[in-house]
Amino acid sequence: MNTAMTQEELEQILDQAVQDVTERTAGVQLHQADQVLGEDLCTVQITFDKGFCTSLTLCADTRLLYRMACNSFHEDSVSPEDIEEFSKEYFNVLCGKIVGAMFRVTQIPAHFGPPVFYHGCYKSEGREVQFVLTYSNERYGSVQLVHHVPSSDKDGTGLAKT
Repeated sequence: MNTAMTQEELEQILDQAVQDVTERTAGVQLHQADQVLGEDLCTVQITFDKGFCTSLTLCADTRLLYRMACNSFHEDSVSPEDIEEFSKEYFNVLCGKIVGAMFRVTQIPAHFGPPVFYHGCYKSEGREVQFVLTYSNERYGSVQLVHHVPSSDKDGTGLAKT
C-alpha cells in the first residue's frame, strides 16, 4: 500500500541523508543553521520523473564544494571541472539515499533524472519552494537543500496522482 509522508518526515529524511552522505563521501560535517549563502555559488538540481512530482536543488558556496571535492578526490586542489563532476556525483548519491529512504516509508518507487549543474543560484521554473534546509560548516561556508513542488500542487505533498 502506498502511504504519504508528512513534511516533517520528509525533512527528517533529507536532513539525515545530507549529513550522512556529506560526511561519508566528502569528509565534511554540516549542521543545520540559519546561515546566509555567500555570493560565489553553484547549484545542482534534479527532478523526480517517476513516483513523485518534486525536485530538489542544492545551492552551495563554491568554497564548500571545493573543499568537499578535494577531500573526496584526496587532492590538495581541484579544477572547476572537478568541482562540477564531484557536485553531480555527490548529489546523485544523496538523491539515491533519499529515494531509498522515501521508498521505505511510502512504498512508492521513484526515479530522478541526471543531476544538472549550474554556476550561480538556479531557480526552478514552474515550481514553488515547499521548504528549505540550510546547513553550515564554519570553515567552508553554507549550503541549502530546497524541496520544490509543482506550482499547481494544491495539497503540497508532491506525490504523483495515481
